[in-house]
Amino acid sequence: MTEPVIVLDQVSRAFGPNRVLIDASLEINAGEIVAILGASGSGKSVTLKTINGLIVPDSGSVDVLGHRVNELRERDLAPLRQRISYLFQGGALFDSMTVFDNIAFPIREHLKMDSEELAQRVAALLAMVQLDDVEHLAPSELSGGMKKRVAVARALALEPEIILYDEPTTGLDPVTGETIANLILDLDRRLGVTSLVVTHDIPLVLRVAERVAFLEHGRFVFDGTLEAARTSGPEIVKRFFQAGVSHA
Repeated sequence: MTEPVIVLDQVSRAFGPNRVLIDASLEINAGEIVAILGASGSGKSVTLKTINGLIVPDSGSVDVLGHRVNELRERDLAPLRQRISYLFQGGALFDSMTVFDNIAFPIREHLKMDSEELAQRVAALLAMVQLDDVEHLAPSELSGGMKKRVAVARALALEPEIILYDEPTTGLDPVTGETIANLILDLDRRLGVTSLVVTHDIPLVLRVAERVAFLEHGRFVFDGTLEAARTSGPEIVKRFFQAGVSHA
């Protein structure tokens, strides 16, 4: 059996009197696509941010790719973050940069490439997300779905082993959402990345997830297969799926 690449062990985090995570534990194996579900405010995004060190837990431990993230200093987190990409909910593209420069930014920061190599790398990344002839455009000239795909291309720039998706289909129409779902699956098949997907989008979960972890009031109350989540999980988990499908 392979060692898990992400381990949260009894993680707690509060913001003032608001206890967002309470003894939350979760393990993710290499190459899995795991969806984290739960109501708004249940701690989903905070969970992602503890994994890449943006938020330090008050107690418990976070181990990623063999490193105890919550004990690393900021300078030691940098090389680990090159192996973990975070796809923010809004894409977080730089408005003042073209598509090309957005994707090239992490490459310029961390790798040594001449201009020709860089151009080829950016073109290859855009092809991977099925975009072409957009390098010169500004983010303001892109549709919502195109922005998400450019953000994915940038997330892939340093060939990460783990991708953290925070609400990847929020604000997208169903057809574009399906494109993002296909992209997540394609990256899993072709690159073998480990994907952790925070979402409320049940059709996306049904399309891509192998496992479901459900957060309620800061605790993981369910962790199991997609089929178990739909049929034999706790009542709140089954209701979440039923409501999500009925509104799809």
